[in-house]
Amino acid sequence: MNDFLRKAFQSYYLESRICFPERFSRREFAFIFWGGKQMVRHVSFKRRDELLAVLRRRVPMHAYYSSAYYEKPDAPTMMEKKWMGADLIFDLDADHLPGAEKMSYEEMLFEVKKELQKLLSFLMDDFGFEEKNMGVYFSGGRGYHCHVRHKEVLHLGSQERREIVDYITGRGLDAKDIFRERVVETKRYGERLVPVKRLEMPQPDEPGWRGRISRAIIETVREVKESSNGIEKLMSYGISRNRAEKIIEGLSEERMKRIEEGMLDQSPEIRRFFLKSAVDEVAVSLSTGKPDEPVTADVKRLIRLPGSLHGKTGLRVQEVKIDEINEFDPLEHAVVFGEDAVKINLTKPFKIKMKGESFNLDPGEVEVPEYLAVFLVGRKIAEVK
Repeated sequence: MNDFLRKAFQSYYLESRICFPERFSRREFAFIFWGGKQMVRHVSFKRRDELLAVLRRRVPMHAYYSSAYYEKPDAPTMMEKKWMGADLIFDLDADHLPGAEKMSYEEMLFEVKKELQKLLSFLMDDFGFEEKNMGVYFSGGRGYHCHVRHKEVLHLGSQERREIVDYITGRGLDAKDIFRERVVETKRYGERLVPVKRLEMPQPDEPGWRGRISRAIIETVREVKESSNGIEKLMSYGISRNRAEKIIEGLSEERMKRIEEGMLDQSPEIRRFFLKSAVDEVAVSLSTGKPDEPVTADVKRLIRLPGSLHGKTGLRVQEVKIDEINEFDPLEHAVVFGEDAVKINLTKPFKIKMKGESFNLDPGEVEVPEYLAVFLVGRKIAEVK
């Protein structure tokens, strides 16, 4: 199995164009080779042809470089390397998505792309980064990497980077910071005067989380109300049928209008659901349950080398232009191998659309194009005959 993949990878590297990172000679490089169990790291290169020689002669299964810049990138310890700064890296992976274990490979790629688009919205709209300061890459596996290369982030420490993660994932977000209670009248109950309060949403065009939450609530209300089966739609958000029925019952036209006008003084069921759903909709899923701090907060992170191949799929770590993300299809644009027929023994049923062709394969001996054979063998669900 490894011989088949290694030969395929070598044929690619002999002709490939690798995307060399900025300040190339200040980076640490690392590799995992076929049959090896440990990562070979603390490697640096003065010239680009030295890196190409490793890729073409030794043919790694995985190739990485550091997000950090060092005075001595090949030094054996981090202290000796002498850290000089680091790019800000975000790793969006399908493993971070709730319910990912039930998704097909194609479904995971589709859902994680939506998270990428939310992340880019935060980075550009809330933090003010421009496209020229960022690089987006398909990871070759099940997600995307976003690199921010701006002088303002270069020397941020782990704590500052963690705070950025907290912001885009909504960690610690307090409803009191988003919604405001206002006394609109007072009512007399015997000898007591009781204030009547109204919970007001921010205006949809407000900056930051306030505007994002408001837009998400309005969108969710419309989506649920316009759905042919609102109860099922609400249940898809993970709530019980009983609670869904209560929410639908309370969503009168008058209440919908009030929500769209920015007034959320609704029933407890409606209020509780739409507050939570808005945060879930707006926040970026960087991990299941909590932010993926080890990636973004790690100032010495190793990340996949753009242009290299992912050892478990054979797909290329592919740069994606930000204005072309909607059109980018990893199973079309990150496929590098040809269509020569390869006989494989498939261990389980598999269905996928790749290079524009749909495959619905049964277990057993089957002949497939080389690009699919590499993908299936890499995922260890097939062997070459």
